[in-house]
Amino acid sequence: MFGKNKFYLLVAVLLSLSLTNRANAQDELAAELSVFKPFIGKTWKGEFKNSTKEKPVIDVARWERALNGQAIRALHSVNNGEYGGESIILWDAKQQSVVYYYFTTAGFYTHGTMKFEKNKFISHEYVTGNQNGITEVKGSGEITADGKMVSKSQYLQNGNWVDGHEAIYVEDAAAQVVFK
Repeated sequence: MFGKNKFYLLVAVLLSLSLTNRANAQDELAAELSVFKPFIGKTWKGEFKNSTKEKPVIDVARWERALNGQAIRALHSVNNGEYGGESIILWDAKQQSVVYYYFTTAGFYTHGTMKFEKNKFISHEYVTGNQNGITEVKGSGEITADGKMVSKSQYLQNGNWVDGHEAIYVEDAAAQVVFK
């Protein structure tokens, strides 16, 4: 006969296994997005290379698992909401590529593709609606051996490629992405 105590113990074990499996499932990403795992669930704070003491340019970025692991959501804001944006990154089976869409507080948006080369993601996007003549952006991002995130970009502006932003980020759990 199965005693009450053994029954309750069995229920507790099964519940524990169920919760563990659910927690593990909440960390899973689509296989094609798994290379981004080191970025996920973290808030990063960085200072742009062109930042000065008189006019600091500080970016806060948060990378999250989205849509049951079928996508990644990356939010960021510069100088507490002066500018910001949100990206959705996902695998496009038809293109056999990681694609993304980026929407900004400045009213323009982009769409592009990403690939991974030697622990660095390389992106190329097309811009719609930028008021400064920017029509394309090429960028890269990586996590360095010392745990920092480095981001760089170039813009196609008025027909010429120009250096864009460059920033080095550190993890900062207290930092907040701010939209006004």
